[in-house]
Amino acid sequence: QVRLVESGGGLVQAGGSLRLSCAASARTFSSYGMGWFRQAPGKEREFVAAISWSGDSTDYSDSVKGRFTISRDNAENTVYLQMNKLKPEDTAVYYCAATFLQFGLDVHDYAHWGQGTQVTVSS
Repeated sequence: QVRLVESGGGLVQAGGSLRLSCAASARTFSSYGMGWFRQAPGKEREFVAAISWSGDSTDYSDSVKGRFTISRDNAENTVYLQMNKLKPEDTAVYYCAATFLQFGLDVHDYAHWGQGTQVTVSS
């Protein structure tokens, strides 16, 4: 099994930046694609960004494209989400997830999930 722990969330004003981290357990981690999802109150969990574990491929939702960047540090088994130009509508709990696929864009592609980290963007 893969254990995922998110960190880096917090409160930021609109236009500001945050960097989220997702640490995967080194003892159980192998070759997985990684993704970031978010869920706002009363909303479905939605795709934000994904990266193959090799880092060869990335993808983003249209709502964050150009503002967010997903990256990884293979040596540390950590995936990052750099969030710039944050908007109030970015407010949500952000989850990292791991898939046995090299790459996944849907919630159902992912079998392992972190507990989430809260991101709140004020006006």
